[in-house]
Amino acid sequence: MLSFDHVSISKNDHLILSEINWQVARGENWAIIGESGSGKSTLIDTIAGKVFPLKGKISRDKDKRIELVPRDYSFHKIVGAAYQYYQQRYNSYDSEIGPTVEEILQGRVKPIWTVNENSVELAPPLYENDWVIEVSRHLRIDHLLQRKITSLSNGETRRTLLTISLLKKPDILVLDNPFTGLDKESRRLLKEILDEFSTKGIQVIIALNMQDLPDSIDHILELEEGKIKASHIKPFRIEENKSNVSGLKIPEGFHSIAGNKNEDFETAIKFNKATVTYSGKRVLDSVDWEVKKGERWALMGPNGSGKSTLLSLITGDNPQCYQNDFVLFDRKRGTGESIWDIKKKIGFISPELHLYFNRTIEVWKVVASGLFDSAGLFKKLTDEQMDTVKTYMELINLRKFENRRLIHLSSGQQRQVFLARALVKNPPLLLLDEPCQGLDYNQMVYFRELLNQIILGLNKTLVYVTHYEDEIPACVTRRINLSEGKSI
Repeated sequence: MLSFDHVSISKNDHLILSEINWQVARGENWAIIGESGSGKSTLIDTIAGKVFPLKGKISRDKDKRIELVPRDYSFHKIVGAAYQYYQQRYNSYDSEIGPTVEEILQGRVKPIWTVNENSVELAPPLYENDWVIEVSRHLRIDHLLQRKITSLSNGETRRTLLTISLLKKPDILVLDNPFTGLDKESRRLLKEILDEFSTKGIQVIIALNMQDLPDSIDHILELEEGKIKASHIKPFRIEENKSNVSGLKIPEGFHSIAGNKNEDFETAIKFNKATVTYSGKRVLDSVDWEVKKGERWALMGPNGSGKSTLLSLITGDNPQCYQNDFVLFDRKRGTGESIWDIKKKIGFISPELHLYFNRTIEVWKVVASGLFDSAGLFKKLTDEQMDTVKTYMELINLRKFENRRLIHLSSGQQRQVFLARALVKNPPLLLLDEPCQGLDYNQMVYFRELLNQIILGLNKTLVYVTHYEDEIPACVTRRINLSEGKSI
């Protein structure tokens, strides 16, 4: 059905995959595993026909349809003009006027800022209504069809993307790390859905981490540095190569970085009944929370519980922050400070942050942009600033990638770039929203232990968001849990 014969893949003169010999027979379900940067995402794109070989031959059955399930960051290519709604999901007015899930599934999204709906001539629906309802029910999103895309949780967004692909009636579904960023229940539900595909004759090829392996997977392809390390057949006996970071040392020069001058405060964050409402629904519901200087908190809760919305109030990216009573760095919000006054004291990372960057930008410029809180580098760096950028790239093991373009890095490597960006200005407060998303186990352990040393060594205040207990640094001693917008 699908075969690779001595296939090599290159991107921007960098060899990503080399001498791949692999066959997928009818009825087989494959997982692709390997460390971040081993070539998993490139292989997924090659299977789907999005990337072409430098040499070698790929054979596919012409009567079989292969469908790549879109990654979250490519949502804009699917929804077209509606991408701006999705990108600005925090804005209350966007949640009122954005397209619904059904409009996206049927390809009937109106151009952004449409005033007179009668002036827009939309194409006919892509599918029969009964087929949309049937597939939506199968993916557990039939109750979301009239919801705005801006109101979806990560898990709901992921299932919507799956629905878009399944409506096309594919023979093979290809997925790239679909479990990333999902809470425990969403991961369980997605596994259940993928297992159901095999009972309906749909084959699955999926790149993932071993802990997310669905029961229906019967073959595993293991990659290492762009080559096939091994092929496994169920029952699997694969030993994970877990790193030992007990001797982790911070590179020389890190402690010489000047301390931040904006650390004269006692209370970093204090919310008094924080509330955010979209379309009559309370996404945050009277949340009280105080973070003192030097405290380290884990912010926990399932997808859609309000975690990212709470962070958007702190960073000033949510227009409803001016309707709320809260304090940042000992100062009541809305008493004359600018959004840039706030941002310069905060190091921030989120799963959506890279959506705002030109994907052809060089790695060192992404890291340097953190000095100015900009989505790109628009200033010439001083020698001192350049030295700082290089120190942080070395800290996160990025020096070898510094001149590469963002688009040519794996998803895990891109995540490391934005981790360095969040740290580069040495801010007094770090807001890290799922910072290990896309990292493999060894990278996660390295970052967790490195972050722990940084936080303790420089006495930083931290808010850390994750769905995985083993990602939480040891320095974290406090926790706030959200559920349906409320603190529990």
